[in-house]
Amino acid sequence: MNSEQFQNSLKEKGISLSASQMNQFDRYYHLLVEWNEKMNLTAITDQPDVYLKHFYDSITAAHYFDFSKEFSICDVGAGAGFPSIPLKICFPHLKVTIVDSLQKRITFLNELAKALELEHVTFCHDRAETFGQRAEIRESFDIVMARAVARMSVLSELCLPLVKVGGFFIAMKGANLTEEMENGSKPIQTLGGEVTGINSFQLPIEESERNIVITKKIKKTPKKYPRKPGTPNKSPLW
Repeated sequence: MNSEQFQNSLKEKGISLSASQMNQFDRYYHLLVEWNEKMNLTAITDQPDVYLKHFYDSITAAHYFDFSKEFSICDVGAGAGFPSIPLKICFPHLKVTIVDSLQKRITFLNELAKALELEHVTFCHDRAETFGQRAEIRESFDIVMARAVARMSVLSELCLPLVKVGGFFIAMKGANLTEEMENGSKPIQTLGGEVTGINSFQLPIEESERNIVITKKIKKTPKKYPRKPGTPNKSPLW
């Protein structure tokens, strides 16, 4: 997917990008490749693949959820900024917080935000488990997102404690979601969530399967969650 196809594909979905926004994506791509030579940010570096598998893929969440309001978003384990930074470029009014466990990635994201002149973005070097137990952070976000981080039974424990009651947890997943949801449905309920939509589609051009799971936070998460760092992955709730 070249930049023109990227712009046209988004326009077909009702997302129109200005020349300035397209320049931000171009700068994003070049900084990603430049920094990737110094640290492992992504295995995907060819420009058409980055535009399709990182930029466009990140924005597909907006095909199933309305980001037009001034939401506060927390992106858990965003790595090189996916999905929240592409969404931030498309919807500049969003307030974005990224939490990631590697300081090197946080350093890259800070430099990226300066280069792209992004406002209302915050980057936190922390584990999701400890981040979600911070009194000033817990249950404070309108939306919490994660892409390619962990299976649903684990991911729900990392993300739902950060979502305010009435807010949403949006999980961006690949293929083979059925088993994940079978094992993840009970933890989601335990943590105060209710799945309101599972959206399946194919990524353009390569036609690989994608799934976006939208969960509404309907009650407060029990205080004992999330558990200590590493515990959710070693001993999932289900």
